[in-house]
Amino acid sequence: MDTNRINELVEKLNKASYEYYVLDSPKISDQEYDDMFLELRKLEEKTGIILPNSPTIKVGGEAIKSFKKVRHEKPMLSFDDIFNMDEVKEFDSRIRKSIECPEYQLEPKMDGLSGSLIYEKGLLVRAATRGDGNVGEDITNNVKTIRTVPLKLTKEIDIEVRGEIYMSFDSFNKVNSEREKNGEQLFANPRNAAAGSIRQLDPKISAKRGLDYMAYFIPNPKDYGIKTQYESIKFLDDLGFKTNLSLNKVCKNESDIEEYIKDLGNKRDDLPFPIDGVVFKVNSLEDEDKLGFTSRVPRWGIAYKFPAKEVLTTLTDIIFTVGRTGKITPNAIFNPVHVDGSIIRCATLHNEDYCIEKDVQIGDIISIRKAGDVIPEVVEVKLDRRENTIPFKMIDKCPKCGSDLIKKDANYFCINELCPARNIEKLIHFSERDAMYIEGLGENIIEEFYNFGYLKDYSDFYLLKNKKDELEGFGEKSINKILDNIELTKEYSLERLIYSLGIPQVGKKTAKILAKKYQTLENLMNATKESLLETKDIAEIIANFIVEFFGNKENIEVINKLINYGVNTKYVNEDYVEDENFKDKTFVLTGTLIDFTRDEATKLIENRGGHVTGSVTKNTDYLLLGDNPGSKYDKALKLNINILSEEKFKELLNIK
Repeated sequence: MDTNRINELVEKLNKASYEYYVLDSPKISDQEYDDMFLELRKLEEKTGIILPNSPTIKVGGEAIKSFKKVRHEKPMLSFDDIFNMDEVKEFDSRIRKSIECPEYQLEPKMDGLSGSLIYEKGLLVRAATRGDGNVGEDITNNVKTIRTVPLKLTKEIDIEVRGEIYMSFDSFNKVNSEREKNGEQLFANPRNAAAGSIRQLDPKISAKRGLDYMAYFIPNPKDYGIKTQYESIKFLDDLGFKTNLSLNKVCKNESDIEEYIKDLGNKRDDLPFPIDGVVFKVNSLEDEDKLGFTSRVPRWGIAYKFPAKEVLTTLTDIIFTVGRTGKITPNAIFNPVHVDGSIIRCATLHNEDYCIEKDVQIGDIISIRKAGDVIPEVVEVKLDRRENTIPFKMIDKCPKCGSDLIKKDANYFCINELCPARNIEKLIHFSERDAMYIEGLGENIIEEFYNFGYLKDYSDFYLLKNKKDELEGFGEKSINKILDNIELTKEYSLERLIYSLGIPQVGKKTAKILAKKYQTLENLMNATKESLLETKDIAEIIANFIVEFFGNKENIEVINKLINYGVNTKYVNEDYVEDENFKDKTFVLTGTLIDFTRDEATKLIENRGGHVTGSVTKNTDYLLLGDNPGSKYDKALKLNINILSEEKFKELLNIK
């Protein structure tokens, strides 16, 4: 009797969940559902019988220590990205060279993360992340907690289904509201929230996050008699999956495609889940076979990305800041706005010419967006809404020290070497993480130490131990830790010291190149412009800055103090091994690496003669790809950059 009742309850509860979460058309009340759920749980506890498709599984199982890696039977490839209608036309023209009168299935591009589901005889047996496309992570326990993932299909078949794990806006807002109450850091956007939630080691946490799953692809559709992409979505719908069938459309020409993109773009903000574009697939599977694949992407599909979102706000002020080189930067201050997952309150206005070109005035209504989905920028001023504004006026005095400003090219500079703002910025730069990192010494403390007269230039960091009695008001334990960390910086390799000096245009990559070539600070100080120009990636403007910096008497005096205080001035890299696979090659890292930290991967590359940069360009040799990659991955695909999975990276390193 108990067994029959368990079967009956499982069937009724799963039917109710399907009607509620997939069809959005509940037939029973929440109370009826809760009563049956409670009855089922008690029967399972009493009998020890838990069916593999029981809804009680969806509240989470036992936590695990780590995720196992699984290899996909067929690679999970992504599509190339396009960004405008001209590129849409180019794609269509390319397809028409091989296919007469092609049809395309168009569907929303979900903004989540890809997930593969394996079913055997209709029962879910494994779920995995995309990973590097070939190898992903086993997330079966977490995926079982997602309400819209059927544990048992309507047909007893063996099948792999692929789709998007995502978080609806309602779930995202609820999760962030709860995190705010608990004093936890808020998720930036639904995609980040979904990615973080599905990779929780404890499924109970995933279960609470309200994740969803939208099925959109079958790797072997012909095995089920399917002939088109549209039929495959209908087949998934019939199996019990949530799909975007109602939003999909088959289009035959450019005008239909353009109309669909425009229509979906208008609906975007009204949808209950995040999308960031439109996916095109050639509808006929026979035509897809003709088109085939490149080494990295399908030829029969493409992803159109919507333009960056813009929001309107009011410009309330323009303030001017002073950088460590003395450069004066105007900054827009505006009423806080939510832009694509972040609260934005200010944005750089770059320089006087930029402000004049945009015709920026205090009180204007302005549009804000994230450039490249990262950096906030002022897009335009809504001139038709202007009233009672204050025109922009460039300052002629330093906002910190009052010195006259001079203009060089498009920028204004404070040339007062004693300017408090410049000196504080130099001190902050000296102690930054990639420079002579002093753990525990934050910006506010540095500014206070400067104002109290303890720090005048960066050599004074090494004299703070002589002022310990005066510093105890800051907390004896904290000061002792800071002083110990200052001593540790004396052993750092030369490249950190070079970068920390604040030579214009010399970033951490350039500092590493200079340290490797010249080996000691003395050699670099005596280097000629001609010698510098013979160095890889050292342009004439950088060479001029280096020669000018070491030709300055005040700079040499500070450097001599550092040497006297015991700071290392030699390049230290005992791990260097020359490797032709890496020598003079440029790498970019993106996503979350599993077997290495970013610092470890960077060190391995640089110790073999390679370089690591932060952005993908045509000069990039390799992109090292981790989980949940960002826009760097998209750009690398567009530029045909070599993509390295962690496994391929290990092969390059000759690590088994």
